[in-house]
Amino acid sequence: MFPRLQPATQALLIANVVVFLLQMVLPDAVTARMLLWPIGAGEVMPGAGFLPWQLLTAGFMHANFGHIFFNMLALWMFGSPLEAVWGSRRFATYYLVSLVGANVLQVIVGTFLLSQGQFPNPVLGASGAVFALLLGYGMLFPNQRMIVFPIPMEIKARTLVIIYGVAELFFAYTGRQPGVAHFVHLGGMLFGWLLIRYWRGQPPFKRGNNGRGGRGGNGSKRSTATFRVVK
Repeated sequence: MFPRLQPATQALLIANVVVFLLQMVLPDAVTARMLLWPIGAGEVMPGAGFLPWQLLTAGFMHANFGHIFFNMLALWMFGSPLEAVWGSRRFATYYLVSLVGANVLQVIVGTFLLSQGQFPNPVLGASGAVFALLLGYGMLFPNQRMIVFPIPMEIKARTLVIIYGVAELFFAYTGRQPGVAHFVHLGGMLFGWLLIRYWRGQPPFKRGNNGRGGRGGNGSKRSTATFRVVK
């Protein structure tokens, strides 16, 4: 059963689709300045180079239809339940902070690789925020059961988060899946986790719980929607 589409989730879906359509008509010289580049890339490739706004704009761009379709499906599936709990403002804050945080980590890693003589490809896509939504869903609804393609059985949300987290660590460390921004995914999960911990007043933050950030239900509901999270 698909979740009810919430207003902030809907606005993010529309924004991603609009930017994707703009990519088709804007000159390459313009879209290249919206992609996420490592610092110093312009010294190696003319027209490339890091600009601060790329931390946000790259997260609304996508490589092809399949890329945006699966990212937006995951945004709907995970984002709407989180927004229903947190409210639109807090949900939008979580999405954008995680998106920018994921891209910050990617810039750090990409800049380091560039200093070692490697030239990483520019990064684009909402997957940093999507992985943060997956992490948030697993934290708020840990026992929620779902069917996720291609796993042929029901699986708990908490287990799904662990599987994806371990897989991303493995691929990021070994480099066995080139062309995928694994550090963006890990960064999204990291910053999402930190923000939820902050809202809950849990270590490494010390302050009282300020409300809805700590709620998430008992996770007893079941979901049989079939979807695939894009890497």
